[in-house]
Amino acid sequence: MTTAKLSLILTSSPGLDSVDLPTANLGSANFPAKFSFDCQRKTTSALKNLAPVKSVKDSKTPTYIVDVDVKSNGHAFTSDSNGSSVNGTRSTNVVWHKSLVEKIDRQELLQQKGCVIWITGLSGSGKSTVACALAGALHARGKLTYILDGDNVRHGLNRDLTFKAEDRAENIRRIGEVAKLFGDAGVICIASVISPYRKDREACRSILPDGDFIEVFMDIPLSVCEARDPKGLYKLARAGKIKGFTGIDDPYEAPLDSEIVLQQGEVCPPPEDMADKVVSYLEAKGYLHA
Repeated sequence: MTTAKLSLILTSSPGLDSVDLPTANLGSANFPAKFSFDCQRKTTSALKNLAPVKSVKDSKTPTYIVDVDVKSNGHAFTSDSNGSSVNGTRSTNVVWHKSLVEKIDRQELLQQKGCVIWITGLSGSGKSTVACALAGALHARGKLTYILDGDNVRHGLNRDLTFKAEDRAENIRRIGEVAKLFGDAGVICIASVISPYRKDREACRSILPDGDFIEVFMDIPLSVCEARDPKGLYKLARAGKIKGFTGIDDPYEAPLDSEIVLQQGEVCPPPEDMADKVVSYLEAKGYLHA
């Protein structure tokens, strides 16, 4: 995935998209001809609520210069002159503090490359089981991992969230941000979450460096997952005691181009065999070496 660099000059103009600071409003920007209309639209959308990062003092009209990274998938990221990043958030007056120890230093220390292995699939598909088998296999190789399990995270970080649509999206967003931090620390982070919607998974992919989001799809039929029903949730959903349950009365959007697909044939492979397939991918891509 390629990334283009673009500088936008945003001039305050009454009636246009406003930001938190009372004296600054976002204005218009000129895009190079090579940027498609759709990419321009997505970039402009990503700049909503953006705080000004640098003003031109000698101008009668306040002007703000923003550097924008535009990925080929249309995602836009901005950074101020000090390196702090903004991605359509409402945070203002914040500056990124650069550390003397960078990701590459941590990776050299750990002798591995940080990344996020995102295991997605229906409830009962074996996500958590494979995640544990994968962590065990990597640990045996001397590699540092951490599992972010969907249920476990809801015991702490996301204990304030319900299962309404907006809270489910926020649940995935938070897990994605935490997984990003682990990856930046040089850890191989294994996120085991149903994450039923493509847009939420792609949002998590977009905040990571290219190649560092490895989507693993547990392609196990609903009938098999329901027959397993390890938590008894399908039975409750069929009885109408749980509403909006993925696979029953709420959709699951299967990945279209995940890096790894783990399927069940006539006999379900042992979780260790599934984990070995992920380990082989990591080895081939160089993640198990600094």
